[in-house]
Amino acid sequence: MRVATVVGARPQFIKMAPLSRELRKYFEEIVIHTGQHYDYEMDRIFFEQLNIPPPDYNLGVGSGFHGYQTGEMLKRIEDVLIKESPDLVIVYGDTNSTLAGALAAAKLRIRVAHVEAGLRCFDRTVPEEVNRVLTDHISDLLFVPTERAVKNLYNEGIKNGVYLTGDVMLDALLHNITIAEKESKIIQELGVEAKSYLLVTVHRAENTDNRARLENIIECLVKCKRKTIFPIHPRTKAFLEKYSLLDKLKNADHIILTKPLSYFDMLVLEKNARQIITDSGGVQKEAYSFKTPCITLRKVTEWPETVEDGLNILVGDDYDLLLDMIWKFEPVGGTYSFRFGHGDASSRVVQIMKNVAKA
Repeated sequence: MRVATVVGARPQFIKMAPLSRELRKYFEEIVIHTGQHYDYEMDRIFFEQLNIPPPDYNLGVGSGFHGYQTGEMLKRIEDVLIKESPDLVIVYGDTNSTLAGALAAAKLRIRVAHVEAGLRCFDRTVPEEVNRVLTDHISDLLFVPTERAVKNLYNEGIKNGVYLTGDVMLDALLHNITIAEKESKIIQELGVEAKSYLLVTVHRAENTDNRARLENIIECLVKCKRKTIFPIHPRTKAFLEKYSLLDKLKNADHIILTKPLSYFDMLVLEKNARQIITDSGGVQKEAYSFKTPCITLRKVTEWPETVEDGLNILVGDDYDLLLDMIWKFEPVGGTYSFRFGHGDASSRVVQIMKNVAKA
């Protein structure tokens, strides 16, 4: 069986790494990189660190509004699929690359496998929610990380081709944390001590594109006076400059600003942070895996299990609550319940694909 893998953003590179390693033991894989993320820190460094095979195709779509970006991806992916004629197309997560890859394959009557299917935050104003719902409804194989995600699909009438496998991102974390701790020197380079700092990531449009919300987040980080490490996403930096907020961060002595960091550096910082403040779904899960308290800058999450287990709290755009939680959120009763599996999701996915190939 020939398999085409469509990726485009850094979380997808991380998810792809363990699955691709397992996949290539049995199948031929063609990697199609849409170019949604293209800076070195957001793209090539992940292929290098995670030993991912270089893309067979880099479509170079780049940034743009959702319609333009998804449309360009759809056209260019379709050209590759027509040329390569794979038996199956694998897509990951919930980005525009995910939807474009699934739609291109479905239109060509090529089977679609969605890894990380069934997630819902139940807010259709979130672009990722639209992508994941549409992708699930045109997929043939749905590889689901949690029992709740299975129920979400069943509630939407999707019952065929649904497989509970666990989370491939946990596979990647467990495989790479030991390597990261040996190779990363980020703690020493930044001059911080373990459990003494906040780690912050902000990239979602609901926060970056809303001036009032972004101002509140920055004001809170400045006011809290706690040692803070803030790797700045390229589009976040653009909005910080647009709203004249970047200098406020630079002038705060307790805040360390960096470029986007490698996967290894992020894992080490996440494990050793006092708290993590984020709007990233992947970072929420990684924080949960390390039992690092997580404060999420959203009103909803696709990963409610992390909240239910007491290791994550949603603050939305409530400035006072965010500031309060920075000082008070130190969960002692939080539990790690293995809701995302035990680190063998990739082998489960590939075994299912082998069975499908024989059928």
